[in-house]
Amino acid sequence: MDDSKRSVAANMASPSYRLAALDQDFLLGDSTRGVRFMLEYAKAEESLRTWGVRSTIVVFGSARIREDGPGRHPFWYQEARSFGAIASQRGGAMTVTSGTRDNVIATGGGPGIMEAANRGAFDVGAPSIGFNITLPHEQEPNAYSTPDLTFRFHYFAMRKMHLAMRANALVVFPGGFGTLDELFEFLTLRQTGKAPPLPIVLFDKSYWQSVIKLDALLEHGMISERDPDLINFADTAEDVWTALIENGLVVQTLDRQPDQDF
Repeated sequence: MDDSKRSVAANMASPSYRLAALDQDFLLGDSTRGVRFMLEYAKAEESLRTWGVRSTIVVFGSARIREDGPGRHPFWYQEARSFGAIASQRGGAMTVTSGTRDNVIATGGGPGIMEAANRGAFDVGAPSIGFNITLPHEQEPNAYSTPDLTFRFHYFAMRKMHLAMRANALVVFPGGFGTLDELFEFLTLRQTGKAPPLPIVLFDKSYWQSVIKLDALLEHGMISERDPDLINFADTAEDVWTALIENGLVVQTLDRQPDQDF
């Protein structure tokens, strides 16, 4: 092989010659982190629009809760499952109105309470969303979110954005660090006016009042007297739905578009 042919072969084999869109080493490099953010936004957005998902009811709660677990775990699991069914039947997830679905159940896509809420939607034949995240030891998607609406994210920030931007309501079952993180993210968005008004309901008042001491925050001047009004409590799946409706849940509207401030 003469020198010119050897040179062409070497050039064509060089990583720099790969098409950028097909070069995984390049796409996973530091300089393209912003591109990966954009891709994680766009991929989920495309599927959600294809399914006509205009608004969601976000359900948070512990991944550690099991249907046959200890203590109150079975109760929490069953009520989350019941709520997933109630919200899907009454909220508009099963009825495509002008090409859109409203109040579709959306969870973090994993086990525990997330599985239960997705399962409730599945029980009544409604679609539901699972926004999974890549973690060192967990998680894989549960079996009940709709396959076309089961996503996996690398970046927590982009996952949180997708959870927030279509939310008509937030329902939070008992949970730990991850659940508290997501809850306070939403509360901060509401407190600062970065999210539109939406009802936030915490399930099992006794649990949450033992975990979050709002009176102490008030006493020390860390929140305003109005801030506790952002939170509502309920102790059954039916009570959750009632609290959502009484606090302004939008059901089957025709003109709501996903908020663009997030």
